[in-house]
Amino acid sequence: MVDDWYADFVDWGYKPKKTDITCLFRFEPATGMSVAEAAGRIASESSCGTWTTLSVMPKLLPKLKAYAFNVSGNFLKVAYPIDLFESGSITNFLSGPAGNIFGMKAVKSLRLVDVSFPSVYMKNFRGPNYGKEAIKKIFKRKHGPVTSVVPKPKLGFTAKEHACDIGFSVWKGGMDCVKDDENLADQEFNKFFDRVKLLAKYRDKAEKITGDVKDAFINVTARDTREMEKRIRIVRDHGFKYFMIDVVISGFTAVQTAADLAHDYGMAIHGHRAMHSMITRNEKHGMTMLFLAKLARMMGVDNLHIGTVIGKLEGDKREIVATKDMITSKSVGEIRSLRLEQDWGSIKPVLPVSSGGLHPGLLPQIFDIYGTTDIAIQAGGGTQGHPMGAEAGAKAIMQAIEAYHEKVPLQEYAKTHRELKAALDKWGFERPV
Repeated sequence: MVDDWYADFVDWGYKPKKTDITCLFRFEPATGMSVAEAAGRIASESSCGTWTTLSVMPKLLPKLKAYAFNVSGNFLKVAYPIDLFESGSITNFLSGPAGNIFGMKAVKSLRLVDVSFPSVYMKNFRGPNYGKEAIKKIFKRKHGPVTSVVPKPKLGFTAKEHACDIGFSVWKGGMDCVKDDENLADQEFNKFFDRVKLLAKYRDKAEKITGDVKDAFINVTARDTREMEKRIRIVRDHGFKYFMIDVVISGFTAVQTAADLAHDYGMAIHGHRAMHSMITRNEKHGMTMLFLAKLARMMGVDNLHIGTVIGKLEGDKREIVATKDMITSKSVGEIRSLRLEQDWGSIKPVLPVSSGGLHPGLLPQIFDIYGTTDIAIQAGGGTQGHPMGAEAGAKAIMQAIEAYHEKVPLQEYAKTHRELKAALDKWGFERPV
């Protein structure tokens, strides 16, 4: 017979301490399981309980138990004593509230919506080295957006084609950065070191021509952390201020290691969220993109993809805006079923990235949602698909930004800007699927 020890982890009258970590879950009890029974199992299995009573119990146990303390419909709050977790380790933290409980038969579905961390826990994280300050400190401008181009197709270009045919062209066209896509690493047709060396060469040429700061989001994601560290040093040694990492694919230990190096080297991290939808897309199970973005800010990612609302990738506007506020504000309040309150203390804001199917005709809609001051935008096919070539495509993007700043409709601005006109003639205001 299974002992009902799980009930000890439910206390509907519990009031969280200031040092507690509070998690918000969306849950559905399995058939035949009550709300309290499922809640008790979630709190127990993610903290210090097990499936039966024990003959020997640690003396510290009463101070380490998590409590399910609030339920509203399918949403459950659980409070965890801070002593359960290793300080400053996202990896260790996730082993509890994002660990074995997601495989329990007691729940039909389970989703970690958000976590509210107390200041005593947050002080152990350094956060971004630059964040939104990259606009001023790296690109030497008063405001954004920061602009970037991903060579498309995402794989197939040689290092020379990547750096010269695409990189040099879009830099001359006015874009700030060239970005590796998530699956470009050190393939035989485009070796990592060759790509870095050639991008540095053409970056320097573009800066002399334009007089503007140019950089690149070069992917340092690697098979192990030692190789990743080597690649970060190579990028730094070639004068780049940024490097890119696939946040989810690399794993949280690798990201925190990379962030430490970014602080040591005076660099910034461009975080790509590839693989996130395997975890975040199911509205009833997994983890929200909002919480994943929150973890990225804590770990020290400076730029992060969070969605476009109107691009080719799935994303709910309400959640994307709440995510943007979470990573750009000093503090946020609770929104029922969407996020918890969070005070960020001294941790810097992140620069949100909008990408995926963008072209000049869509930029006003993006800016209406995000603003233009503190944002990075990326356009791959939306520059290289331009009828007049990649450099003209970059110019069309910059012209669309200028039109928005001057409060001139794109169709009107296009009458005197041929690159923008050609882009609108091809794509109009179409939202790609």
